[in-house]
Amino acid sequence: MHILQFICSTGFYGAERWILALCNNTQDPNVTYSLAVTDEVASKNLEIAAHFKRDCGDVFKLPMAHKFDYKAVSALASYITTNNIDALHTHGYKSDVLGVLAAKKAGVPVIVTPHGFENAKDIKLRLFIWLGCQAMKFADHVVPLSPQLVKDCKQYSIKEPQLVYIQNGVDLSEVEKFKNKPSALSKTKKRIGFIGQLISRKNVVDLLDVFDALHKKMDNVELVLLGDGDSRASLEQYAQTLVSKHDIQFLGYRDDRLDYLKSFDLFVMTSTLEGIPRCLMEACAMETPVAAYDIAGIDQLITHQHTGLLAPLGDKAALLLAWEKILQDQDYASQLGKNACDYVNEHYSAKRMADEYVALFNQVLDNKEVSL
Repeated sequence: MHILQFICSTGFYGAERWILALCNNTQDPNVTYSLAVTDEVASKNLEIAAHFKRDCGDVFKLPMAHKFDYKAVSALASYITTNNIDALHTHGYKSDVLGVLAAKKAGVPVIVTPHGFENAKDIKLRLFIWLGCQAMKFADHVVPLSPQLVKDCKQYSIKEPQLVYIQNGVDLSEVEKFKNKPSALSKTKKRIGFIGQLISRKNVVDLLDVFDALHKKMDNVELVLLGDGDSRASLEQYAQTLVSKHDIQFLGYRDDRLDYLKSFDLFVMTSTLEGIPRCLMEACAMETPVAAYDIAGIDQLITHQHTGLLAPLGDKAALLLAWEKILQDQDYASQLGKNACDYVNEHYSAKRMADEYVALFNQVLDNKEVSL
């Protein structure tokens, strides 16, 4: 069984790492994976391609003359046919549109995995997202990562048996290696950290506001943000207007993100919309205490006062109190971190997730043979 993973990558974030977790934790020797990734201006260094080629299988870089090049459909369909691909597995709005069209052209089944829905304000992006959601309707199966994403898919009239829920999983072996090592990063202040894309739904402006309020009460704190995205320039500009600006660092994408995660005294999120964030899973696995807004997806990992602290969406005052509690009560913070680690390891195994996907791939291919 030869499965082609397909993503239009703009960095090395949750969806890219998720693909690697799936492939690296598949133990069935009869399953082979390859990766197709669009090669375009926004692709940057295609970090996913290097990791996949090293650990998982062959990589096909799909040339894109511009942001939405429909010629890529024929090129992808040709690759599928030439390389005897049995099924296509897509990740992301653009990948879903191009992938569904290419799979139909090549005559192979297609599985779509939504990693999250963007509540964008930009009209072009909203149209783009709508197209991706329409494309999902023509997939053999749509497989969301969280209960909230299942609800979101149903809003687009995607229902069982086309809709299949497989709970998210994450490969935590890399985190485990770092947990037992001393951090290589020195610090003189309590470090509050964020890892993720700097895009609108991450709502990093609220994060900056809460840090600025905290900084006025505690001068021994710093904020470190790892990641990149469309909002980075405007966020950096906004940070420069804050009193706390000298204690805010935008570090971009970092290979040593886990070393930074280990150095965080507090991991924070102020997203307005999420699936089940990989970065949050890693923070839990690292036993880094978490404070975040209480939204769907995050609530799958963080139970208030047990595996972390939550504040109502938009309630910056309540979130500030949560940050203070964790930073000022080390024993309480440590217990939250330990509880979160135990929970993630018990419920979000990447091996369990991979086994369920392989079963679905087999089912899809069996159904194809019956229909033939």
